[in-house]
This record gives sequence, structure tokens and C-alpha cells, in this order.
Amino acid sequence: MSASFASPAQAYATLMEGNRRFVDDERSHPNQGADRRSALTSGQAPFGVLFGCSDSRLAAEILFDRGLGDLFVVRTAGHVSGPEVLGSIEYGVGVLGTPLVVVLGHDSCGAVGAAAKTCSEGESPGGHIRDVVERVTPSVLAARAAGATETSQLVDEHVRRTADLLLERSPLISSEVTAGRCAVVGLSYQLEEGSLRLVSSHGPLTEGATT
Repeated sequence: MSASFASPAQAYATLMEGNRRFVDDERSHPNQGADRRSALTSGQAPFGVLFGCSDSRLAAEILFDRGLGDLFVVRTAGHVSGPEVLGSIEYGVGVLGTPLVVVLGHDSCGAVGAAAKTCSEGESPGGHIRDVVERVTPSVLAARAAGATETSQLVDEHVRRTADLLLERSPLISSEVTAGRCAVVGLSYQLEEGSLRLVSSHGPLTEGATT
């Protein structure tokens, strides 16, 4: 599949089908052979940008059962975003023509847990880890202000806010979503089951949809 002809709905369906194979332990390991490697030497056309937490348990190509050239992956602790992250995602959407952006969070997220602890106890970690925690903290505060008490609710809010911020901060991504050429979705990965839960979406995720 190439981004040049994949719709947001097709890209999303392909990812979710791959995750179902992963959960059922029926992986097909597509696009991982020598032929695929050789075919990609002249360029790339990934069908999805994956912006996820850098947790070692969230290896994108494995949990979505994909291969070389399928996903344009950007990962940071707690999927926090700065100019470098936004520029990387914009490259995937604007230059490579990728029709889908996925924000991938997960349960038991250390960054979210650290931000929650900081909000409760008033002590932040040292070094540059503090920068990560500070960028997650607004999500925790917003979730708690809305009555959230469970860690999963805090994670969902952070995934939702991260996806919203991509659209707010990037006119390029926002315009592509408005035009129906791209969709931005927020997913939460469940470590024990290996499954994904849809948290938020912007853009067409079903064929024929425009919003």
C-alpha cells in the first residue's frame, strides 16, 4: 500500500486489521523481506504516521503487524511534542503524503504517572525528565478538573489533548484534515491484551465520510 492512493479510512482499517492479527497471534509479517527492502531504495510512501510514546513495549511495526516502509514513526516519552516532532509529522503528511496520523498512548504510562504524582505531591523529577512531565501535566490537570480519577482516564485525556494540539499547532495538518485527505486519530494500547482502543478522531475514518 502506498500513501499515493490510500485514503484515511483505508489506512486506518489496515492498521486495525494488523493489530487484530497481532492480538490473535496470527501475524503475517508483511513487507519484511529482501524484495521489499530493495524496492524501497528509491523512496518511501508510508501510509501512516505513528506518533507514539517511546515505551519499549510499543514497537509500532510489531503491534500493527506491518513492515518496512509502511509507517513513518516518531516517538517521545509520553508522546510529548515540540517543534522537532511537529516538523517530523508535517514531513510525513505534507511531503510524503501520508493520509493518517496516529497518536499512540498506552495504559500504565510512566510519563502520565509521573505527572499525576507531581500534581498530587508537588515534587518534579530532575534533569530534562522534568520537561517531559511538565508537558504532560496540563492533560492530567484537565482530566482531574473534569472528574477523572482513574489512570486510564488520565491517559485518554493526554492522548486526546496530544491529537488536538497537533491540529491546533500545525496549519498544514489541520488543512489536510479539513480537506479530507488526512485523519488524525488517538489510540490507547492495552499492554496485557495487545489491543487498541479508539480515544479520539478527526477526519474521515469511513469510506465516503468527509468529517
